[in-house]
Amino acid sequence: MKRAWIVLSMALFVAGCATTAPKTEKTQLQIREFQTRSYETDNSKMVMKAMLNVLQDDGFIVKNAVLDLGLLSAEKTVDVQNSGEAFCALLFAGANATWKKASIIECTGNVSEFGDTIKVRVNFQLKMLDNKGGIMKIEQISDEKYYQDFFIKVDKGIFLQKEKISFNSEDGRQIIADFRL
Repeated sequence: MKRAWIVLSMALFVAGCATTAPKTEKTQLQIREFQTRSYETDNSKMVMKAMLNVLQDDGFIVKNAVLDLGLLSAEKTVDVQNSGEAFCALLFAGANATWKKASIIECTGNVSEFGDTIKVRVNFQLKMLDNKGGIMKIEQISDEKYYQDFFIKVDKGIFLQKEKISFNSEDGRQIIADFRL
């Protein structure tokens, strides 16, 4: 039994001394790389429209869109209040209690023409608000997958906007459907 305690103590000591690899921060160039996508088209209006459709489908409210500058901005507010967290905060801090109430994801997009291609760069930022409207934290979303998922939806949106399907109705009229996200 004593030997088991010694082995367990040594294992805990060694595990406690183990270091984890430091988290490497991404450089601005690496971040810009996954925030940017190029499209083989010269129609910036179509690309911008696809981006607007994706943002709206994802629950964003478009605040500004300027086609001439290729600029768009949008935001999405989500209620993140946890009633258990709110109860505990009120119980221990009373009227001065604060807890997470809402998160706001802000998006800015830049659509630029480069010859026969369109280059798109988007940036997402997360803002966490407390129950009194105060800012708890602000951080850039730097998850590469988040941006990949966004651009996959934009890719599909551009594809659908390029596709027009023509068919005849039952009464012989020709119908052209323009599919959008």
